[in-house]
Amino acid sequence: MATGGAANEAELAIAKGDLGRAVALLSEAAEAQPGDGTLWMKVAALHRATGDPQAALEAIHRALAITPLDFTMLLMRASLLQRLDSPEAPQAWGNALAQKPAGELPGQVATAVAEGEKHYATWLDKREQSLIAKMATAESAADDGERRRIERFRNNVLGRTKAFHSTPTHFHFPELTEREFHPRGLFPFLDDLEAATDTIADELKAVMTAERAELVPYIQYDEHLPLAQWKPLNRNPDWTAIHLWRNGQLVEANARHCPRTLELLKAFPQPQIAGSGPNAMFSLLAPGTAIPPHVGVNNARLVCHLPLIVPEGCWFRVGAETRFWKRGEAFVFDDTIEHEALNPTGDLRVVFIFDLWHPDLSDTERAAVAALIGSQSAACAL
Repeated sequence: MATGGAANEAELAIAKGDLGRAVALLSEAAEAQPGDGTLWMKVAALHRATGDPQAALEAIHRALAITPLDFTMLLMRASLLQRLDSPEAPQAWGNALAQKPAGELPGQVATAVAEGEKHYATWLDKREQSLIAKMATAESAADDGERRRIERFRNNVLGRTKAFHSTPTHFHFPELTEREFHPRGLFPFLDDLEAATDTIADELKAVMTAERAELVPYIQYDEHLPLAQWKPLNRNPDWTAIHLWRNGQLVEANARHCPRTLELLKAFPQPQIAGSGPNAMFSLLAPGTAIPPHVGVNNARLVCHLPLIVPEGCWFRVGAETRFWKRGEAFVFDDTIEHEALNPTGDLRVVFIFDLWHPDLSDTERAAVAALIGSQSAACAL
């Protein structure tokens, strides 16, 4: 019987309630079309309907061999394993949920997903407690930094977090330590920066009220350039900046109002790169504004934030770690690791931002980076 004929005969058998014959006919059609996983999925559905979950599982495995990341097939596999009380069921739910499409799901599928999420969360919690118990002796001897890294290691293994890496858009210097947020101990000058919070905030007020203060959109580029990560905020007044240093040029109109801030910056290891650095600015994020996930241009530099005006609830994510800005509490992060931000409030958020050399770079390496990027400065205007 031709493949199409077998499939048609199977549909007729289903209509008559003869599911056994329908299974045989669809299996025949599936064997004859080895590249069509949907036929094996129909076979699996019929086996499930006739009360044979093991045969259904074997059929869905045949389907997944053809399309291994199909969400519906993975969902059926997890459900069948759960029905068979298999120890593989929890991880199968995790595999299925990882392929869940965006948007609203049909009612029956949404119900299956909700069940899967419940089973998977329960399994993850039990597995986490088991891992914590097994790691307890080693973890008890850890300092704060070690404990944070151990916890992140465990969460990566559990799939609660994932590994993020430095992916600069233009300039990647090899073998630099990748950290989302860098330890304070590497930047002893942060104490002096934080102590000057009120001074810097006062100069912010002065420059914001100055008649000639230059307030410009943070992101500005020609529309034809391939910079899709910035499209929602290109030339958008919801995210603006008052620059003191911009791509190595002092912005006199603003800088003259901030002498003590500029004097403080002299003590910090900022990149001196023709056409590129230093950079220092007050970053203003309007109420209800999101900065989409993005990465920076150059991993040889890091970025420092000193929050000045921060309504409660404003957050900043780098990689898998999210922090809430707190006035006067500075941090240093790698902007070539995916990051994003949100001001969910009805008030303005202002952070003082400046760049720093990556501490792993020697003086010779800094000079080499400055020479190369300085010769290509038009490429790193963002």
